[in-house]
Amino acid sequence: MTARINFRSLMKIGPVQIGTYRDRRGRTKDTAVCTNDGCGWFSDYSSSTAAQLAARSHRCRVS
Repeated sequence: MTARINFRSLMKIGPVQIGTYRDRRGRTKDTAVCTNDGCGWFSDYSSSTAAQLAARSHRCRVS
């Protein structure tokens, strides 16, 4: 059974959406996810600043 993740403080920069959540160990994590179909890019970060920088520098290869 998979854990359900509840995101809070969602933000969108271009095609990338950033959300904050708590992992299984109770740590706060930020994730950046490209919302374009077929891209599949995502990454977890320990700070929202790092996630925002990744969102600004992401170049989606899907047209």
